Amino acid sequence: MALKSTVYKAELQLSDMDRNYYAAHSLTLARHPSETDERMMVRLLAFALNASENLVFARGLSDIEEPDLWLKDYTGAIQQWIEVGQPDERRLLKACGRSEQVLVYSYASNSPIWWQGMGNRLERAKNLTVWNLPVATSQALEKMAQRSMQLQCTIQDGQLWLTDETQTVQVDLISLKQPGGY
Repeated sequence: MALKSTVYKAELQLSDMDRNYYAAHSLTLARHPSETDERMMVRLLAFALNASENLVFARGLSDIEEPDLWLKDYTGAIQQWIEVGQPDERRLLKACGRSEQVLVYSYASNSPIWWQGMGNRLERAKNLTVWNLPVATSQALEKMAQRSMQLQCTIQDGQLWLTDETQTVQVDLISLKQPGGY
C-alpha cells in the first residue's frame, strides 16, 4: 500500500511592500511522504515570495512534468516555474524552455557545492533565477511546521520576516544567479 500525503493547512497574511501586494491566502499543502517539514516550509516560503492570485502548488515531487509551484496565465501558458531544492540541469533547461521565468530556492548545506557544479552549465539559461537559503534559516522555518498554521509574512526592502504565534524568522536569501547571467 502506498503512503499518502500528509495535509497541512496554512493561513498566510502577506504584506509585500516591495511589490505592493497585500493578501490573505488559505493554503493547503500536501506533504509528500518523501518530503521533510523543512522542504515543505521552503515551498511555503517560495509561495510567499512570489504570491499572486493564480500561483498554485503543483505536484513537484510526485510528477516530473510539474514544478513545486507555478503561475499560469489564462491561456495556460506558464509564466513562473518554481523549484525547491537542487533540481538537475536537464530539468531546469526544460523548465526554461517552457516558462517565461524559472526560480529555484535551494536550501541544503550542500547547495553551494551543487551550484558550483551546475552554474557554468546553466549560464545560457537567461530566464533562470537561483536563490540559496541559509541552512540556519531553513531549519528555523522547519520548527514552524504545524498541521494547522497561522502565519504572517512581511516583505520589505528585499527582506522577509515570517511569524507564527511563538517566533519570527528573518529570511535573507543569497543570490546565486539572476536573469540574463551572473
